[in-house]
Amino acid sequence: MIGYYGYYGYAYVDWSYIALIIAMFVSLIISARVKTTFNKYAKQASKQGLTAERAVQHMLQSNGVYDVGITRTSGSLTDHYNPKTNTVALSESVYGKTSVAAIGVACHEAGHAIQYAEAYGPAKLRMALVPVTNLGSRLSMPLLLLGLVLGLMELVWIGIGLFSLSTLFQLVTLPVEFDASRRALRAMENCGILADSEISGAKKVLSAAAMTYVAALASSALMLLRYISIAKRRD
Repeated sequence: MIGYYGYYGYAYVDWSYIALIIAMFVSLIISARVKTTFNKYAKQASKQGLTAERAVQHMLQSNGVYDVGITRTSGSLTDHYNPKTNTVALSESVYGKTSVAAIGVACHEAGHAIQYAEAYGPAKLRMALVPVTNLGSRLSMPLLLLGLVLGLMELVWIGIGLFSLSTLFQLVTLPVEFDASRRALRAMENCGILADSEISGAKKVLSAAAMTYVAALASSALMLLRYISIAKRRD
């Protein structure tokens, strides 16, 4: 509900709700932009002719990392690095491809593998936050809603506290993702994985993808502020 009539008949507008809707709309635009940018540079074959998985191997080896596995995963743009199995998983739209877009995405995931190999602080912190963030995600809404229904504000604030872990996780994720892209771009240029004329295309793909994390943080922060606003009105 956007607003309600308070004292003296004046309408109260919940701006946090409006901001949240705008953030969600922007997130949809960013998601569409990622796909459009990827599809554009997926049509541009790299001059070196390296496949995405070979580019990952080249980047890892140039950084002295030799124990990371490379596998295929289903879906499109589902690429990720799994620190538990020390494996880079490349999606069907990336694995075996020689495009600028595929190599850019693959090298980004290799950047994550190198982060863990070098014990990069923010990456270790994000990994440590995973279990508590998952727990908070499962419990926050039930506790918050139960507290509101029963009028138990203690439960509401506990639920908000648990939800804030998700916002913290999104905040920690930003430097991790930007650093992985920085490592990827540096390796693609210094190791000759892509030609100089192709680096800008890979950068556009990675920049578009990075904005999804910015949007996720903004949405989570606005949702947190909305919950806090609701709790304060109920107190």
